[in-house]
Amino acid sequence: MIDVNFIIINWNTRQLLLDCIKSIYTTVPGLRYLIQVVDNGSHDDSVKAVLEQFPQVSVIENQENRGFAAAVNQALRENAAIYSVLLNTDTLLHKDAIQVMHAFMEQHNDVGIVGAQLQKPDGTRQHSYDNYPTLATELFNKSLLRWLLPARYPSKKQAITHPMEVESVIGACLMVRTDAVKHVGKLDEDYFFFLEETDWCYRMQKAGWKVYHLPDAWVTHLGGQSKKKSPWQSQIEYCRSLYIFFKKNRSPFSYTIIRIVYVVKIMVNLAANLISNLSVLFLNKKLRYRLSTYFRLFLWHFLLCPDWMGLKPGKNKRRENYSR
Repeated sequence: MIDVNFIIINWNTRQLLLDCIKSIYTTVPGLRYLIQVVDNGSHDDSVKAVLEQFPQVSVIENQENRGFAAAVNQALRENAAIYSVLLNTDTLLHKDAIQVMHAFMEQHNDVGIVGAQLQKPDGTRQHSYDNYPTLATELFNKSLLRWLLPARYPSKKQAITHPMEVESVIGACLMVRTDAVKHVGKLDEDYFFFLEETDWCYRMQKAGWKVYHLPDAWVTHLGGQSKKKSPWQSQIEYCRSLYIFFKKNRSPFSYTIIRIVYVVKIMVNLAANLISNLSVLFLNKKLRYRLSTYFRLFLWHFLLCPDWMGLKPGKNKRRENYSR
């Protein structure tokens, strides 16, 4: 029986992918594991490099963008391990990180998902867990909520030294129990790029499974590599995923309010950035880009949120593939 199945979704992050796989082989002794790479149509020889350097790795090669959730589900369908680890290509495992996660799951049969402690390359902690999206989290400043109500809205600023039950964990490195997946179901493929793991955690907890953050399981996370390639498209995709989450998991009233409020916020920011650009005669590159981003977000809403303006390849859109 395989203990752990590592699932890595890739799109044109060749060297990051190779480094990630190497970190698995150098930090995970004592467990029986498999590594599955699902490639979403890369054109940087990622697949060739993996097959040459790590021939024991299983590769699923997609010719088009399946989306993150769909790509993960491809690997889950072939899964025969007790646990699966979803791992971003821009992560590097630290020594014993997976052992800590595995040991905790073995000792707590009611836990469906655990998440690692993510850190930046300089060693500072990253946000590794979060609250579910609500009207409060989306209408108010999250930093303010975390400062005013730290017990309700915990953050990386708190010194967490013991495993802590949380609402959701960040999907850069999470371990999920196969029995929980069989009970709750795989990732929801309506989500294309963001909030898949948040929705998964939500469904897990509704079904009686617990979700934990493990502060002793350290993982370096470069963060935002895919978003840097397509920043304004990523903003659109986040909005789309947020609306899906509210529509599926919140009341019709909350869903309506979030749609209205987001459009108003975008219009206000669009107007404010237009004024800022006018004040400097459009000479500031950063300000011009922010204006362009808010204009595209507004246009996306005005056009009734078409797929082709985000990361999802639409009917008339040049084929591009994105991984997380």
